[in-house]
Amino acid sequence: MSDSERPEVEAFHELEQLIRALGDEMAVWRRRAHEAEGRLRSAESVSPNGAVSGNGRIEALERENEELRGRLEAARQRTKQLLERMRFLRQQHELGVER
Repeated sequence: MSDSERPEVEAFHELEQLIRALGDEMAVWRRRAHEAEGRLRSAESVSPNGAVSGNGRIEALERENEELRGRLEAARQRTKQLLERMRFLRQQHELGVER
């Protein structure tokens, strides 16, 4: 009896090929996972402003947010002052036209 005549031997070879293909596919996924982890570690370790580690990045972003809040409040105050000045000038202009 030859190997081609025995169905269990043929099934074994097919299973062996499937396992080999699965192993190759797992190796590709493992490599991609390691690359992604490396990129993630790299991104967490250094922020755009030079802060180190994920926590350092969060702290830097919180400081930046606080600074931006301060700038926003200052801009809000300047806008309010300009609006008050415009109202005053409009009142002066209207009073001048009535005379």
